[in-house]
Amino acid sequence: MLKYTVNSLIEWKDESESTSIERVLWMDEELVYVIDVNKNSAPYLRSTADIDSALINGRAVIKEDDTLAVILKEEDIPEKHKKMRDNAWKVIKDMVACEPEIFESHFRRKAVREASAFHNISELWVFEYLKRYWKRGKTPNALIPDYKNCGGKGKERKAGNAKRGRPRKYQDINGEGVNVTEDIKRIFRIAVNKYYYTTAKNSLTLTYELMRKEYFTDGFKEENGVKIPVIKPQSEIPSFGQFRYWFEKERNIKKEITSRYSNKKFLKQYRAITGSALSGVIQPGTFEIDCQVGDVYLVSRFNRNWVIGRPAIYAVIDKFSRMICGIYIGLESGSYTGAMMALLNATMNKVEYCRQYGIEIEEKDWPAHYLPEAIIADRGELEGGNIENLINMLNIKVQNTPPYRADLKSAVERFFGITNERVKPFLPGAVDLDGRERGDKDYRLKAKLDLYQFTQIMIKCILYHNNYYHLDYYKRDEMMVEDDVPCIPIELWNWGIANRGGTLRSISEDIVKLALMPSDTAVVTEKGIKYKDMYYASSNMLKNDVFANARTNGRWRVKISYDPRNMNCIYVCGDNPKEYEKCFLIESSTRYKDKAIEEIEYLLAVERMQKEKSKDSVAQAKTKLIAEIEDIVKQADEDYKRETSTAESDRQRVKNIRGNRKIEKTARRAEEAFKLGNNEGDYDSSVFNEEDFEEGMNTLQLLFKRQKEVLKGEEDNNS
Repeated sequence: MLKYTVNSLIEWKDESESTSIERVLWMDEELVYVIDVNKNSAPYLRSTADIDSALINGRAVIKEDDTLAVILKEEDIPEKHKKMRDNAWKVIKDMVACEPEIFESHFRRKAVREASAFHNISELWVFEYLKRYWKRGKTPNALIPDYKNCGGKGKERKAGNAKRGRPRKYQDINGEGVNVTEDIKRIFRIAVNKYYYTTAKNSLTLTYELMRKEYFTDGFKEENGVKIPVIKPQSEIPSFGQFRYWFEKERNIKKEITSRYSNKKFLKQYRAITGSALSGVIQPGTFEIDCQVGDVYLVSRFNRNWVIGRPAIYAVIDKFSRMICGIYIGLESGSYTGAMMALLNATMNKVEYCRQYGIEIEEKDWPAHYLPEAIIADRGELEGGNIENLINMLNIKVQNTPPYRADLKSAVERFFGITNERVKPFLPGAVDLDGRERGDKDYRLKAKLDLYQFTQIMIKCILYHNNYYHLDYYKRDEMMVEDDVPCIPIELWNWGIANRGGTLRSISEDIVKLALMPSDTAVVTEKGIKYKDMYYASSNMLKNDVFANARTNGRWRVKISYDPRNMNCIYVCGDNPKEYEKCFLIESSTRYKDKAIEEIEYLLAVERMQKEKSKDSVAQAKTKLIAEIEDIVKQADEDYKRETSTAESDRQRVKNIRGNRKIEKTARRAEEAFKLGNNEGDYDSSVFNEEDFEEGMNTLQLLFKRQKEVLKGEEDNNS
């Protein structure tokens, strides 16, 4: 079996490791005509035995890739090139048919001479056509000109003395200009990195001007005390056109976007899109969740004159089938609470849920009441300690996307977009960004829908999306095509569960609520279960003396769950997820009744702030109190030293305390006696006169004098 044929390329190796490549032009059992494709030479003979021996010994190998062959379709060849090919082919087509005679020099020389005379072209061109035909695969397309190789496209020209490029229009004014050398390129790179690839977002023109000021100057001059660079004339520096040409040639789009804006913007708007939204998802069970503020203003159900703003729309969508599995319409925008309600809705029976809004459906219309295997969310609602319960209690994987990468949960983002397109034109009070000019009517005043009615509309949209919306962009796999599954969310959902099993799970609604509610740690005290200055208790705990034990044996911590929208009660978790104790606010904490956790935390923060603010004034007042006490004590000490006899012993001073107390009590009663009416207005000289007052005072002095005499007599007796 032959290892090579006509048109095969044989690569030869010699002892110096240099190689030559020959194309086989003609062969029989003994002789082979070849031509060296890398040399400007005519065909020559080799023996078949020599080639076979070289291939066996490794001195030659058969090249599989033929880079010289011209493979072009007729529609891809320019008309000018076709004409040149056909003219060359007319010259040599009769000659190349004479094989193997054409490979012999005397026959070839005669044929070339005749073709040159007949077609009126030089013999060199005829021979050039033959060599090109033989070297490039022996096809007419081998004669197509290689204009694509002309000009050195993409190759750098070396700078010489002559100015390269188009001459300047006004050379007599601007000069001839300069060539861009390696030193100038280095300045270009420094200037672009310094002035263009920055958050300042300078234009390319400003970058050129700053570069010229920084690197192309002839010293400085001083004007009014300011040092001003003297820039070189245009004839001695590269032009802005040269700078822009170099910039476009070496421009780095990724570096430009990331340095001038951010890497997030590059990933979101400029990165290559080579993946698929369904990558790694082969069955139902991976949910995406997100929130969007609705483009409509709503009114209150209590008073339709009250505009309550725009609703928060939370959606939970299955990534595989694009079916909406959960929804929450409310006022909890961008919070864990809203996400909690949407996830809870995903596990609820949708027949009962729709009935709450006056919509009757069957189970087959919205058969989504399961827990997923994984949830994809952004770094907002499902980030932090609260989500640990969802992971640990329900074994759900939570994948948070990087910031500003909404494209990583494209299914739910697309749902918001198409829903907005479906309903916005029909809603009164819809946001109209164009209607904000002076004199236009405020679109918020058109609001007529309340939260209940808007939820009804959204449920209708979801039922339409799940049961009828055709996913034009959905790419079915081979099995789906084989089963002819329609690209409708509910059909994909049912097919996925039936054929792929899915990773969905059912669980009690109470357990889901406990897992979704935020959890924290509270302290069992003698006053109740304390959490953020709130105290809770239950009848069962009071009956079992739990709080008495806390007072006797010391406090301990317990894990609790709570609904942040209303802190009237908390749930004390047991060892089993199904075990919990419901506790209510006690009477001493009634100020927190019907309050949300945000309101309570705000109140406590305000009180702490007020306490901090009052610390200086309290310390100053306490210092004043101490100083005043010390002053009074000092005065008392002086009075004591002045009025007390040093002759009295300590025993004598404390001996007649009861008698002293009786005298003091009599004096105090006279001073503390109730006197009704105004003393000045009720003053009557006939009843109280100065003499009576002096008489009363004399009586009191006699009592004090008598007390001293008694004390002195007792002292004399003792002595």
